[in-house]
Amino acid sequence: MDDVCEVVQIDGGVVVGHDGSKCSQEALQWAGRLARRADIELHVVRAWSMITAPQPSTWTPGYVPPLPEWEKAVFDELTAHVRKAGLDPSVRVTCHVVHDKAAPGLIGAARNANLLVLGARGRGGFRGLLLGSTSDQLVHHAPCPVTVVRSGATGRDIEAAGSALAAE
Repeated sequence: MDDVCEVVQIDGGVVVGHDGSKCSQEALQWAGRLARRADIELHVVRAWSMITAPQPSTWTPGYVPPLPEWEKAVFDELTAHVRKAGLDPSVRVTCHVVHDKAAPGLIGAARNANLLVLGARGRGGFRGLLLGSTSDQLVHHAPCPVTVVRSGATGRDIEAAGSALAAE
């Protein structure tokens, strides 16, 4: 189990939490535009457990693969989401996976970050809530500023702010 990452240490930049949900994908795109405009690094973090992880390719009925294989499956899925996000190629992106619950894993990763970006809702079962439980916990306990991106946010405000500054 020593090979499985249980703590992520990031120095500066934007950290975006990603759980594979549509809202977290939109938060990733929003954070990518911000990282490009600010010319800072983007760190995409997925906290996982065996319950929330995709099954490794070696999984078969009656066989539970070792944790490093689960971690690889999570990392592969996360990097596929990052590729699918269509971020500007100039954005410096690093993917991290951490074997921990979402809130503590992201709090640890954001300890030295400039900003933590989250989707308003993740994969949780209470669809009527405006803010998911993980986002709610991080808004209250994160060690850095937090931006919560609601579903449908386009980031046009970032582009418009950049255009207005360029015109001055």
